[in-house]
Amino acid sequence: MATEVRVPTLGESVTEATVATWFKKPGDQVAVDDMLCELETDKVTVEVPSPVAGTLAEIVAAEGATVSTEALLAQINEGAAASGPAAATATATAAKSAPAPAAQTVAVMVPVLGESVTEATVSTWYKKPGDTVAQDEMLCELETDKVSVEVPAPAAGVLGQILAAEGSTVQAGGQLAVIGGEISSKPAPVEAAATTPAKSHDVEDAPSAKKLMSEAGLNRNDVTATGKDNRVMKQDVQKALAAAAPQAAPIPPATPIRAAVPADDAAREERVKMTRLRQTIARRLKDSQNTAAMLTTYNEVDMTEVMALRNEYKDLFLKKHGVKLGFMSFFTVACCHALREVPEVNSEIDGTDIVYKNFVHMGIAAGTPTGLVVPVIRDADSLSFAEIEKAIAEKGARARDGKLSMAEMQGGTFTISNGGVYGSLMSSPILNPPQSGILGMHKIQDRPMAIYGEVVIRPMMYLALSYDHRVVDGKGAVTFLVRVKEALEDPRRLLMDL
Repeated sequence: MATEVRVPTLGESVTEATVATWFKKPGDQVAVDDMLCELETDKVTVEVPSPVAGTLAEIVAAEGATVSTEALLAQINEGAAASGPAAATATATAAKSAPAPAAQTVAVMVPVLGESVTEATVSTWYKKPGDTVAQDEMLCELETDKVSVEVPAPAAGVLGQILAAEGSTVQAGGQLAVIGGEISSKPAPVEAAATTPAKSHDVEDAPSAKKLMSEAGLNRNDVTATGKDNRVMKQDVQKALAAAAPQAAPIPPATPIRAAVPADDAAREERVKMTRLRQTIARRLKDSQNTAAMLTTYNEVDMTEVMALRNEYKDLFLKKHGVKLGFMSFFTVACCHALREVPEVNSEIDGTDIVYKNFVHMGIAAGTPTGLVVPVIRDADSLSFAEIEKAIAEKGARARDGKLSMAEMQGGTFTISNGGVYGSLMSSPILNPPQSGILGMHKIQDRPMAIYGEVVIRPMMYLALSYDHRVVDGKGAVTFLVRVKEALEDPRRLLMDL
C-alpha cells in the first residue's frame, strides 16, 4: 500500500514553497517521523516528516522545484522492503555507516524556545565534562527574553564536550553539548571541528541560498550555515548580508553612558550583567512611554466590606475549593464588570483601527528574582472566584520558579499590578503594550475618613488606572475606576451584575 507525502500547511498567506533538500532517496527505508525533505518559503523553513514507516518509493518533486500547499511530494510503500539494487545499496550504506555501540554519541540540542524567539543565553551549566548523567537529568538552563528554559539530558551517559559555555548566545536548534562514551584527555573537539567544514562541501545548499549568494557576490565561507548537515539556508545568507552592510547611523543607547567614577569608588562597586529578561522589560517599558499618550487617574476604595466578606468565608472557601480566598479575585471580577461598561479600556490600536475585545484575558503582574513577568489568565470574565484564585496561585508559583512558557504571557488585554504587596501606598503603573489600560493596586492603610458626618477609621486603598489617552478619554477612565470602586465597596453588586 502506497502512502502519499504532501506539502503541509505553510503558514498564513503562504501558498507555495521551494523544495530545498531531500534527506532520503528512492529505496531508502524510513521510519515514522523520519525527516524526508526540507521546504523553504519566503519566511521560514519547513521540515516534512514521514507519515508512515516503509520504503521511499518515488520522489515526485525534485530539489529546486516550486510546490503549492497539498501538492504531492513523494510516495512511500508502507511496510514493504525495497527490492533490487536500491535495497541492496540502502542496506550496504546502513551497515557501513552504523557506528560501533561504544562510539555512539548523543547531541544535546537547544529546544524550541517559543514563538518568534530564535536565540537564548546559556545561563548555568549544572554538569561538567566527564560527569555521568541520567536520562532527563537537568544539564543546563537557558535564558530568553521572557522565560528560563531547562535543558534535560536526552539520554543516559557521560557528558562529553560542552560546545556552548555559560554566557554564550545560542540559536534555536543549535548544539549545546555531546553525551557519549569515555572522555578523552586529548583535545578531540579541535579535530572534530576541523573535519566539519570538509563535510559541508559535500552537501547541497538550499537553491534560494545559492541564488542569493550568486547575486550578492558572496563567498560560501563567509556565511554561517544553520541548516541540516551544515547546509546554507536563505536566512543564513540574509544574515550575512545584513552583518556586512554598513550601518546608516549608530543606535543610541537606551540609557546615557555612565560617566567615569573615581578609582576609590570603582573598587567598591559591583557590576552585574543585566539578564535578557531585564533588558527586554526595560526596552518594552521605554517603548510604551514613547508610543502611548499615557495618563493616570486615581481613586480610593474602602476595603471594609471586601475584608469582612473575605474573613467570613475564607475558611469555608479553602475547605471547599482547596485554595485561599485573596483580594485578587475580587479585583479581577470587579475589573471584568467595569470593562464591559467601558470597552475602550479593553481595546488596542492596530494602525488606524481600534480593536475592541469581547473577552478579557487578564494579565496579573508578578515579581520574580529575574524581573517582572505578567502571566495571562484567559477568559477571566467567564471564571468563578475559585477558578481565578487557582489560576493566580498556579501561575504565580511557576513564574517564581521560571517555569512559565511564553504562550502563557502573551495575548493579555488588560493588566492588574499589585505594588501593595511590597508596601507601596501610591504609584503610576506603566502600560503593558499593546494594552490600553493597567490597574495599580496598593497597600491597604487605615485612615480617618468622614462617613455621614462622623470621623471613623477605615481600611483604604488607592487605585491608579494608567491608560492610553489615544483610545480612552478622561470620562471613560474615571467611569472605569468608579465602577471598580462601587463593586468593591459593595460586593453584592458583583453577584447581581450591577
